[in-house]
Amino acid sequence: MTDLFVLFTEPQTYVSLLTLTLMEIVLGIDNVVFLSILVGKLPAHQQPRARLIGLSLAFVFRIILLLCITWIIGLVQPLFSVFSHEVSGRDLILIAGGLFLIAKSTKEIHGKLEHVDHTAAVPAGPTFASVVIQVAMLDLVFSFDSVITAVGLVDRISIMIVAVVLSMIVMLMFAAKISEIVDRHPTIKMLALSFLLMIGTMLVAEGCEVHVQKGYVYFAMAFSVFVEFLNIRSQKAQGVKH
Repeated sequence: MTDLFVLFTEPQTYVSLLTLTLMEIVLGIDNVVFLSILVGKLPAHQQPRARLIGLSLAFVFRIILLLCITWIIGLVQPLFSVFSHEVSGRDLILIAGGLFLIAKSTKEIHGKLEHVDHTAAVPAGPTFASVVIQVAMLDLVFSFDSVITAVGLVDRISIMIVAVVLSMIVMLMFAAKISEIVDRHPTIKMLALSFLLMIGTMLVAEGCEVHVQKGYVYFAMAFSVFVEFLNIRSQKAQGVKH
């Protein structure tokens, strides 16, 4: 307890906490956006419950992985080699998670771009259980990426847990609003799916030891969102004029 008190009296602790919290919020907002896309397929009365379950799972997964931090650090040990390239448990998890995100985003994009035959029978929508399972898998991928990021930025688990709790509070505060915006603007939904595809590709690259500066990726994402915001404002202005 004394060490913890001393830790939070050091100025560097708050710098690390702020940096990590901001990074966790970025990953958390990504999580919320993709959660909104999945939950949006359910009937309106089921969406709040599914959203709460999704956010709760994201929080639980992150805390469990942080408490297993020693195991996660140990994942960097090589398991086998492929063409003189050493493959670790961490690499396998990143590649598997990245492939899941790529497959999921590609399927969603294809579903929105393909021509639908309106004369054909309308297929039944996804069940609540199937959506929750997909949300859990998505949360697990983002949680692992979140914890790997935390390990790379700070070395104190107490700071990591505080940062995760703060980021989850932000996610809970804005989840409903973000879901409303995503549902209202189909172009934002397509942009979010493109981000999901990019993050999946980035995870696969990381698993193959091709290191990508996440700062560049997040800057590109932020810039794309800013441009889309300008497009939405422009469309609203034109609508008012007409």
